[in-house]
Amino acid sequence: MQCEICGEDIRGSPFKITIDGSELTVCTKCSQYGTPANKHSPVSRKVSPVQPAYARPKRPQRTGFEKLAEEIVDNYDQVIREAREKRGWTPEQLAVQIKEKATLIRKFERRELVPEDSVREKLERTLEVKLIEKIREDDWKGDKLHKGTTLGDIVNIKRK
Repeated sequence: MQCEICGEDIRGSPFKITIDGSELTVCTKCSQYGTPANKHSPVSRKVSPVQPAYARPKRPQRTGFEKLAEEIVDNYDQVIREAREKRGWTPEQLAVQIKEKATLIRKFERRELVPEDSVREKLERTLEVKLIEKIREDDWKGDKLHKGTTLGDIVNIKRK
């Protein structure tokens, strides 16, 4: 048998002691660290409840999918080009208006890039167009076998 405090083999008879409400079997040397265990008096395990000084109202939990409720329209390239041409602007003039590079505008119009949120907002404000649309809940829920959006639906996996 080993001492539950120091781990040494117990020579002779072991001691039963209580330390902070826990009953331990220990050697003679470690028996000084606790009080002798009394089998007739039970250890109180009662924990007094702590009352909060002020109860906070609970906020609704965020799932992380709130931003997925909107996505960029499929024909964003046409929308940008048509709104720009309607105003008679070149890609360079539009770039000056939104303080971005003209090559960026051209890449949007060729569908080589999708506008980031900050640039998209500038384009929407300047051209007075909507480049995002709300997604209906049934659009991303799928059929009965599909249980909703998974991490694999969101992440692009790079293969070596």
